[in-house]
Amino acid sequence: MKSNSKAKVRQEKEKIILKAAESVFAEYGFQGATTSMIAERAKIPKANLHYYFPTKQALYRQVVDNIFNIWLQAADSFDDCDDPVEALTRYIEKKMDISRENPMGSKVWANEIIRRAPVIQDYLETTLKDWTESRVSIIQRWIDQGRINPVDPQYLLYMIWSTTQHYADFNHQIETLNGGKPLSDKQYQTAKDNAIEIVLKGIGAR
Repeated sequence: MKSNSKAKVRQEKEKIILKAAESVFAEYGFQGATTSMIAERAKIPKANLHYYFPTKQALYRQVVDNIFNIWLQAADSFDDCDDPVEALTRYIEKKMDISRENPMGSKVWANEIIRRAPVIQDYLETTLKDWTESRVSIIQRWIDQGRINPVDPQYLLYMIWSTTQHYADFNHQIETLNGGKPLSDKQYQTAKDNAIEIVLKGIGAR
């Protein structure tokens, strides 16, 4: 019983630290952020932070790993659905939801890529590359079956990523153009509906 309680406390502490780290890394980048800043935002002593995450790099990689795993889970639609309309609809919807619910994680990733991925290049060369190739083969199968237009599968994925992640990485710009206010639930649903419609019509999904 005590071990379960300790595990729960540890999970809660790590969750608080990771949330603080995500926002600090998003704001200052890996180089600009410090563990002191993260500890202050998490409202815990710096020594406590280092108990759970010994180095800044270990904490950073965990933040990146979290958002990357969330994105990978969003792609489950490709694995359990062979209908391109349903699979892509679910994928785009999920990616848009992630941008709304986890904007800081997306910004951390974007900042890292802009800097040519000095910390997470191994992710790009292994996990992301393997994931992309597997989804390209699924999209190519839909093309071969005549279920969507003959587009380049890789560029289709790039377009979906850029469209959906725009709502996280450039949310300040969107809010500014929306009268200084975040998109309402209704507006965000309209954004999702339009993204889905434009992609599906563009590739002639049927």
